[in-house]
Amino acid sequence: MLNRNLARLIKLRIKLIPNRVFLILVSIVVGILAGLAAVALKTSVFFVQNLLHSSLKDYQNTYIFFIYPVIGLLLSTLYVQVFRKGELARGIGNVIIEISKKRGVVAKHKMYSQLISSLLTLGFGGSAGLEAPISVTGAAIGSNTALAFKIGEKERRLLLGCGAAGGIAAIFNSPIAGVLFAIEIILSELTIPAFVPLLISSASATVVSKALYTGQPFRLITESWQMSAIPYYIILGIVCAVISIYTIKVYTNFHKIFAKWKRPYIKALTGGLILGLMLFLLPPLYGEGYHIVESLLNGDYLRLFDDSLFWQFKDNITFIIIYATVIMLIKVIATSVTVNTGGNGGMFGSSLFVGALLGFVYAKVINVSGIQQVTEVNFIVVAMAGILAGVIHSPLTAIFLIAEITGGYALFIPLMIVVSLSYFLTIYFEPFSIYTKKIAEEGEFILYDRDKLILENLLLSKMIETDFISLHINDTLSKLIEAIERSRRNVFPVLDDEKNLVGVILLDNVREIIFDRHLYSLIVAGDIMTTPDAIVDVKDKMYDIVKKLDELNAWNLPVVNDGKYLGFISKANILSHYRDLLVKQTQG
Repeated sequence: MLNRNLARLIKLRIKLIPNRVFLILVSIVVGILAGLAAVALKTSVFFVQNLLHSSLKDYQNTYIFFIYPVIGLLLSTLYVQVFRKGELARGIGNVIIEISKKRGVVAKHKMYSQLISSLLTLGFGGSAGLEAPISVTGAAIGSNTALAFKIGEKERRLLLGCGAAGGIAAIFNSPIAGVLFAIEIILSELTIPAFVPLLISSASATVVSKALYTGQPFRLITESWQMSAIPYYIILGIVCAVISIYTIKVYTNFHKIFAKWKRPYIKALTGGLILGLMLFLLPPLYGEGYHIVESLLNGDYLRLFDDSLFWQFKDNITFIIIYATVIMLIKVIATSVTVNTGGNGGMFGSSLFVGALLGFVYAKVINVSGIQQVTEVNFIVVAMAGILAGVIHSPLTAIFLIAEITGGYALFIPLMIVVSLSYFLTIYFEPFSIYTKKIAEEGEFILYDRDKLILENLLLSKMIETDFISLHINDTLSKLIEAIERSRRNVFPVLDDEKNLVGVILLDNVREIIFDRHLYSLIVAGDIMTTPDAIVDVKDKMYDIVKKLDELNAWNLPVVNDGKYLGFISKANILSHYRDLLVKQTQG
């Protein structure tokens, strides 16, 4: 009944509302829903954290930090194993795969499973950010809203990006950063009209977030920067690149290590104990760490020692610098352990945390050395942008996010210097971001290769040609003559009793014998067949199939499924479908 009513509503919409207008309306809905999801997650995570943190009366109770992460990772793992059958597909990398290989279709459960698993992880102190789960949730909302209204593939991908943009925008109350995040990370190609739904979705999500959630991760109003500090910003950009490379390598190496563990509960327990030990020794690693970033921006760096065993060293400036540096480096490990042992979170927020500590340490060293007195908060926010740009390979997102949260563009020149250096140096040594390195190593990353992206969206099953006349391996030459008379093809597949492909007969190879009648009953197909240059399996990727055709200079190749003959795939048919899809994507 519900589906019938929805079908009627869709037909009525098509008659009354133009597609472009409807796309704008749907983008508003997606933005509102993404904003609500972001508010719900932020509110619930902070509620749980505050509830658990209230049990800490003084530093003597910091042993609690050792217990909470174990509980959180085990609960998150329990949820995934019991309710999601061990499959959650965490992270933005999986959204990129869903765009490039699954036509922008995101599983429905991601509209809520990401929220639940990240709440259990981060509420209990998991050392990661909320941005990845929220952006994945938003992407799922956009994709499934498009599916519900029977919206086309191109628009579905756009609405997926609208949801992701809305999620990021709602976290930071930064609509421009949300749009740029979607453009740089989620969507590979956009036309000018596509910007409008993205902007509207991000704005809608931001309005919802501001209306329902009064908190802001951090905010700084800065008015100026020193021209004499430019050399220090240049050096900071280089240092940001080094830390970004370190972050990407540590994260991906931890993923490889824990991916080999096949027992999820043991993995979660181990990860929880490791993370608990780190939080026990370094309490600032608890959760996202935005309260530490806010304190550093306010000049209250002593908050680094809250609940710490090292409180007595808070007046030792040398220890403060070393302590902050250790926290910065260990944060990367803590996030890697959190995400790769059963938790759900991201490196976006952790990158900002690492950047803030890097900027603080860097500026503090300059000021303590007496070389020059610099404004520490400026270096803190600029380093945040530098690390973010290097780690997730999104320079524009980094620049405009920091520009928006600092209340203007006073730091635009230092931001451009540091972000540019960090980004270009990082991609020189690490061509793929923290989101795409894993899928690139697995050969799945094709988002920015337009040719490969189009090929991967072609369905082999729809291009298999079945009008080739097959022969049995024991059929005589006379059978071949009959097949030649009836066929428009010059290739004849040869099969055995189980319909397995055993060879092919090429007309050019038998021209000399087909006119010798006394051979008609003496020669069988098995005598004159040849082995194909290559065989395509129905599971092969289209890009690899085209590569085979080009390397062999072939126009047709046989297709099999577990050895069973299905038909042929031709280069001409692929090119025809390629052109049709290219025109469809270009014209929308």
